[in-house]
Amino acid sequence: QVQLVESGGGLVQAGGSLRLSCAASGIIFSIRDVGWYRRAPGRQRELVARIISLGQTNYADSVKGRFTISRHNAKNTVYLQMNSLKPDDTAVYYCKTNQNGRDYWGQGTQVTVSS
Repeated sequence: QVQLVESGGGLVQAGGSLRLSCAASGIIFSIRDVGWYRRAPGRQRELVARIISLGQTNYADSVKGRFTISRHNAKNTVYLQMNSLKPDDTAVYYCKTNQNGRDYWGQGTQVTVSS
């Protein structure tokens, strides 16, 4: 049974930092593509960052230079380091992966950035 659990969200002032974690069970992250997504109130869900099995990363233009996605294979965890946070980054953040053609999502973690 695949399970993804996000943590690390919270309330932070603009300019601050947070590190989100996505811990997996039932799946090996090191051989999977993993993405961080977010959904803000009144907006569609968007891809924030992705790390593929070979380690290559890509980012939404809105977070380039501020967010970093990384993976700790021994802990089977993917991180999203978020720096220079802005109020526009306020959203529920989800991690997602795929196995055998099926998507698996975590429950989400709330990030709120105050101005």
